[in-house]
Amino acid sequence: MGDIRESPNRMWHYHSQGLTKPISALPPPHVNVVCGKVRRKLTLRVECQTFDSLAIESKNAETAVLMLQSPEEEVLAKACDALYRFARKGDENKLKLLGLGALESLSKLISHEDKIVRRNATMVCGIMAANNDVRKLIQKLDILPSLIARLAPEEEVVIHEFATLCLAHMAVEYTSKARIFELNGLENLIRLLGSPDPDVKKNSVECIYLLAQDFQSRCAICEHNAVPALLELLTSDYPLIQLLSLKALCSISCEAECRLALKDNQALDHLIKILEAKELNDLHVEALLIIANCLEDVDAVQLLLQSGGLRKILTFAEMSPLPDIQRNAAKAITKSAHSAENRKFFHEQDAEKTLVNLLLTENDGVKVAALQAISVMCANAASKDVFNKHGIPQMINLLSKDSADVREAATFALANLTADCPINASAVAEADGIEALINLMSDKKDEVISNACTVLISMATQESLRLIMLAHGVMQAVVVPLQSPNNLVLSKVALTVAALACNVDARTEFRNAGGLAHLVKLLHSNHDEVRRNACWAIAVCANDDLTAAELYRLGAFNILQEINLSTRRQNTFSKLAENKMLDNNLSLKYNQKGYLSYSNLINDGFYDHGQIKPEAKLPSLEELSKQELNQNRAVILVNTQFPEPAVSSPLPLEEKSEPNPGRSPSSQSRSASREKGSINAQSPVDEKQDTHTGRSPSLSRSGLKDRTPRLVAAKMGGSIERSQLHDFSWELHIGELKYELKCNVIPIGKIKKGIFYHRALLFKAIADRLGIGCCLIRADYGRAWNEVKLLDVSPQKGTRGQPETFIVDLMHQPGHLMKHGSAEADNYQHI
Repeated sequence: MGDIRESPNRMWHYHSQGLTKPISALPPPHVNVVCGKVRRKLTLRVECQTFDSLAIESKNAETAVLMLQSPEEEVLAKACDALYRFARKGDENKLKLLGLGALESLSKLISHEDKIVRRNATMVCGIMAANNDVRKLIQKLDILPSLIARLAPEEEVVIHEFATLCLAHMAVEYTSKARIFELNGLENLIRLLGSPDPDVKKNSVECIYLLAQDFQSRCAICEHNAVPALLELLTSDYPLIQLLSLKALCSISCEAECRLALKDNQALDHLIKILEAKELNDLHVEALLIIANCLEDVDAVQLLLQSGGLRKILTFAEMSPLPDIQRNAAKAITKSAHSAENRKFFHEQDAEKTLVNLLLTENDGVKVAALQAISVMCANAASKDVFNKHGIPQMINLLSKDSADVREAATFALANLTADCPINASAVAEADGIEALINLMSDKKDEVISNACTVLISMATQESLRLIMLAHGVMQAVVVPLQSPNNLVLSKVALTVAALACNVDARTEFRNAGGLAHLVKLLHSNHDEVRRNACWAIAVCANDDLTAAELYRLGAFNILQEINLSTRRQNTFSKLAENKMLDNNLSLKYNQKGYLSYSNLINDGFYDHGQIKPEAKLPSLEELSKQELNQNRAVILVNTQFPEPAVSSPLPLEEKSEPNPGRSPSSQSRSASREKGSINAQSPVDEKQDTHTGRSPSLSRSGLKDRTPRLVAAKMGGSIERSQLHDFSWELHIGELKYELKCNVIPIGKIKKGIFYHRALLFKAIADRLGIGCCLIRADYGRAWNEVKLLDVSPQKGTRGQPETFIVDLMHQPGHLMKHGSAEADNYQHI
């Protein structure tokens, strides 16, 4: 930035505080005070009517400070002059004068009635205010009102110069800014922008720029119509004034009202001309920042579009060799593209091409700014298509850069590009982006991990991409960030697990990598989003028996129960996760709920442990098989050699329909045997029983009565009259089986004498394999029953009525159907 040049009629000097000029020569004074350069020696010559000239010499500044107490105006003026010259030599001298108490006297003299005293005192305050300690005392002494008073039109130019200089120094502090605004100093400063003196202009515009950092002042600047005066300063001969004016305009252009004033005063035309002038390249950065703010308004973008200015800005950004220019141009696009209409205008001007080209620069700051602009432009569908063909490979390459800021911006841009856009997600995979994204799971920057997870989640919606991710070990990779202390990372990673764990292989890999334990820990999180997404991930992971069992072992079920009891901690997925764990661990569900629905199909390995205390944990089958014999209720195990249960909808059984023929099971031996650590169950049905044929059979009431219920009853000791129940010695039989097997776990096929809960469990196990929809419900005192739904088909026009629920009698009249809610059914359900 160039300095203010010498004027033909006045000499200008430069120093660290701004622009100054020597004091105009004064008439021969009665008192002359000269500050020595080396010895700081003060020489005093006094002339008076009663004495001859008297010379006083001093080697320090104390004398000049003491002279500030003189009642004589000439002495005061010359003392201030000496102090000004002394203070301007350096910060050390300013602090010395501060320590001598000069400022307390000067604070009064800047309002002195004599204009020379007033002028010189103001000059000393202006030069001393460059020091931070001096500014603190100025604020404490509340000198600002006197300084602002010196801005009055009747004051001379030199006073204006140093008063504005002092205010510019003071405006660095927030408290002083507020005080200047309170004292209406802004209005005076704006008026002085039209001063004929360049130093006054420079100090005034600098002070306005500093005040404009505050929202309240920015609005007031526009209200006082300062925009035309600031724009006029852009034509100044002094680069420093031009720069400060641009900085002030940049600050006020943050406000919509001020941007309107800029548009009304054709500010954009002035700024474009500055960009086009190569000799003003030191102003290009600030000019672009103002344009960036103006481009937030659709009207401004339209004006530039019509004048060709928008294309000029894009070309200027692409061709400029200066990184700051390119970065600010990209920032301008970013700000403007938050508007949908502006994104359309930029797309029409091929802004995407400019941004992609900026990714090829060597400067990381330019890359980050371009990526941020791309992220915003992605909200336009047409722009997404452009970046699909040109841009995604470049972004993938940036994922391995050393700069964390570049990696963060690149992953964020890819996250926006792939959101709800399968084509772009596929393009990322084609550009070898999957491996690069998975590698970022161990990145040191949390935002990078979070953004990379967002991309993976978008890609996981396509099964083909999901399989590629699994092949690259994504399930092991996500275990690392699951241990992050950052809640944003934990939330995103849990969501990633939920998106990827859609098949058994993925869940198995995640389980084997130890991911479930870290996922369960997240259920304790006090962060709502983390806890919610962890519940979601657990709901997905619990979709197979082995993973659901492991989650239960890790304590997930108990934690979920606690969460669902809390109105504050429960969420959309906490109940779902609990139910998923139960639906894929039917032994646990029956133990906890005492109920299995039509869709809960019993598989091999199901065991009925009976009820346990709410705070207790259900032992695993392996643990139960290793326990010593005890007096507790026997655990009943279902384990067959038959096909798994039919996966069919729990449709009601149709009335007056015949069962489909089945095929006979293999005649191989299914006798139960027990080796150390393993249990095999005898088949629950004999060789004459039908098995699942791959279709959902429909049974009539008579078919249901004549076949399966009677088979179950016969297997479990036949029908028992209600009055004979007490003579039915099933407890002794179960005890004998436990002793025979030397185990508390009994395969259901070994039981020859079974009560309600044995028979209901056997009926459910067989019905599930035959495709017969039924429920299993347990009550107290060994009671349990099965419910089925039947549809009555009307003989007229073959219409169907509403399905009705019936309870199947398996004890007293095997096969007899009792309508749910009837007295007969109630009698069966209770003793």
